[in-house]
Order: sequence, then C-alpha cells, then structure tokens
Amino acid sequence: MDEKIAQLQKIVDEAKNIVFFGGAGVSTESGIPDFRSVDGLYNQKYDYPPETILSHGFFMHNPAGFYKFYRDKILMEDAAERPKPNAAHLKLAEMEEKGKLSAVITQNIDGLHQAAGSKTVYELHGTVLQNYCMDCGREFDLEYMMETEGVPKCDKCGGIIKPDVVLYEEGLDGTTMSGAINAIRAADVLIIGGTSLVVYPAAGLIDYFRGEHLVVINKGATSQDQNADLCIADSIGKVLGSITV
Repeated sequence: MDEKIAQLQKIVDEAKNIVFFGGAGVSTESGIPDFRSVDGLYNQKYDYPPETILSHGFFMHNPAGFYKFYRDKILMEDAAERPKPNAAHLKLAEMEEKGKLSAVITQNIDGLHQAAGSKTVYELHGTVLQNYCMDCGREFDLEYMMETEGVPKCDKCGGIIKPDVVLYEEGLDGTTMSGAINAIRAADVLIIGGTSLVVYPAAGLIDYFRGEHLVVINKGATSQDQNADLCIADSIGKVLGSITV
C-alpha cells in the first residue's frame, strides 16, 4: 500500500489539472448511508423500495410518503449532528485552493464538498441545500426544510416544496453535465473515488477522459479498473488524507 500511495503522490505532484469524480463512498465516511452496500438503503426494509420512493412519480402522488423517507434517510433529522466533511472532502478543497485540482464532479447530494471549501463542484444529482416551491418557484434553504415537519409548504403561496435533487425518472441538468464533461476533457489526471460506477448516465462521463493518468480509489472493483494507471482498494479519506499538496 505504501508503494501505491507513493505512486499517487508522484502523479499528484506532476499533475497540472486534476479532476475528481466521486460517489457515495466519499460521504459514507461522514456517516451518510449509501444505496448499494451491505448496510445501504437498498438493503433496508420499507413499505416500498427506496428507488420507488425516490422517484418523480412517487413524489407527485405521495409527497407525505416521500418526505417520511427523505427526512429519515436523506436529511437524517434524527442525527445528533449534521454530517461533517471528512478527510477526503478537506483534501480535495486543499488541492483546489493550491491550484492542483480544477473541479469536483459528484454524484452526492449532501453539499459536503462545499462545506469543506471546494468552489467548483458539479453536482450531477442535485443538492439537498436547495429547494423550491413547485407553484411559485420561491427558493428555500436546508435550514427551512429542517425546521418544517411533514410535507414542507411555501410560506408565500402554500405550494409544496420540492428538493432540488434529481429523482428517478428525471433527467440530469444539461448545464451541469456540460460543465462536468468539459472539466473531464481538460484534465490531465482524473481521480475516481468512492463509486462503483454503475449509475448511468453519470458513470458514462468517464469516457470523455483523454488525459495522462486515470486513478481509481474504491474499496470494491469498478468497471474502470482495467483502464486505470493506478487502483487503490482502500478508504478514500485515508488515501487522499495521506498525500500532500
């Protein structure tokens, strides 16, 4: 493992434009459950499968059922404290600050990259930090959502508030996708971390990379392992936290 960390350090040292592409594994180390691990949301029992509850159709027809799940498992209102950025988030923010990293592309919706200090973040699946009234378009922050109960309503018109997250059956934002694609195309190093690369179309963005070094840091195997210059099967926070910039 020390040899692989040394390889990663050399790649980072020599890189001019690093882009990071991350998934749920980046946030699990902050206490946020993922969807597909043994302890993930797909392996917990609810009246409906998580992918059904987190769909556009379910939200429209049963907002109360949606928000019961969303508050419990996504917002985690019962947690003693909101999740905090971990070593991976903090290192990526430091890499950006020092001019090594140009963008973070994430499948996560928790806003922890911004909380750590990252500025250029492409959130492919949206964010819990932004919410809007479906009737008048008024915007609401996470604090407002945390202060409400049940189905949150607009304090202006009474309309139902929807999280600005991409639900199943919804398409990804075109502007976000374009920005992410352009960032990957311009990178000389692409680091993939904390994702099994099974969620499309997000995982398909990797195909746009034409740079020098592809690095994969993930506890399990991914579809890009055979294409990577370096694969490290370990904690993303541990690995990134061990390098210097």
